[in-house]
Amino acid sequence: MPLLRFEQADLGHGAQVVLPSLDLTFDNGEHVALLGQSGAGKSTLLGEVRRRLHARAAWCPQGHGLVPLLSVYHNVYMGRLERHAAWRNLRNLLRPYPADWQAIETLCDELGLEGLIRRPVETLSGGQRQRVAIARAFYQSRELFLGDEPLASVDPHQAVRLLERIHDRHATSLIALHQHRLALSHFDRVIGLRDGQVVLDAPSHALTLAQLDALYPDAAPAASHDGARAVSR
Repeated sequence: MPLLRFEQADLGHGAQVVLPSLDLTFDNGEHVALLGQSGAGKSTLLGEVRRRLHARAAWCPQGHGLVPLLSVYHNVYMGRLERHAAWRNLRNLLRPYPADWQAIETLCDELGLEGLIRRPVETLSGGQRQRVAIARAFYQSRELFLGDEPLASVDPHQAVRLLERIHDRHATSLIALHQHRLALSHFDRVIGLRDGQVVLDAPSHALTLAQLDALYPDAAPAASHDGARAVSR
């Protein structure tokens, strides 16, 4: 059985339809890169996937979604807030449970945040905040990873390392990004959105950088989508 299927679905916000008549199927065990210009509908699609698969999906939002005044520890712990009673979460805010502290410290060390677990997030660099957001998603311990530009604030080398860790922990992922080379080298499938439509859906090995560039007409010469659609799913 597929993980999730959209059949002639109108996705949007209230009365505003961003992705009309959407037909897409996502399978278990595939890593999918979601590409397209700002406003193409990537966040809308990710939001709907998250809504439908909430209990199964670890979520890393655009802009990190962190609380600047709280420590790295508490921001990562928020990944499991809904699993605990309010009294337990309040106690943890004042005096962290040793088991939770150890688990989060290990996770932070894995992501290159050694020695920062007590630091307020507002004191961190953009790349460090990005890793805290990914650590929070990992701490949710769910089978599917959903990320809306989770690599936007890190350099290319860090992006590769973080993406490899994401895929090591999650057999299935759907990630919006703009790093074309990563889409081809580290994903099984690429979906391209443009003007609220799916204009590309193909195995990554069947695509070229030129075909991905065509998704960004304002930044690259216009190119035909025929080659990509010829191998579309």
